Amino acid sequence: MMALGAVLAGALAACSPQAAEQVPEPTGGTFSTHPESGLEVVPVTVTTDDATHTFMAEMADTAEAQRRGLMFRTEMGANEGMIFPYDTPDNLGFWMRNTVLPLDIIFIGPDKRILNIAEGVPYNETSVTSDGLAIAVLELHWGRAEELGIGAGDLVEW
Repeated sequence: MMALGAVLAGALAACSPQAAEQVPEPTGGTFSTHPESGLEVVPVTVTTDDATHTFMAEMADTAEAQRRGLMFRTEMGANEGMIFPYDTPDNLGFWMRNTVLPLDIIFIGPDKRILNIAEGVPYNETSVTSDGLAIAVLELHWGRAEELGIGAGDLVEW
């Protein structure tokens, strides 16, 4: 079972407060910050057996950014997302308090391979959890992982 700290951290790491615009396409470089959240935007690649998919993901690498997550966002591009890295592998749980967009919540293990993908239902306060110790979570539009053939065992790099 999850340690109390992990439960609280997971509960606070909602998928989560600001209105969002789509991030513009890069024009010869990488993004530095997202126009709405102010978070660093980094490329995240997911390698499946058939393809490599790249997403421009906001880096939620502080406790505050993880608490805020994608709350209140009403828009996000098909190849955008948010990544939540953690220093120590743990059983992670995420909920959807104040989260408008339906999300794929992708739990990533210490080997940077996908453990499982959970459905983030808007406004649901019941946590979805990792199927083992995780070091990160990648959030994408709901259904995007299935659409691209992304699943458990695929490699995620950022």
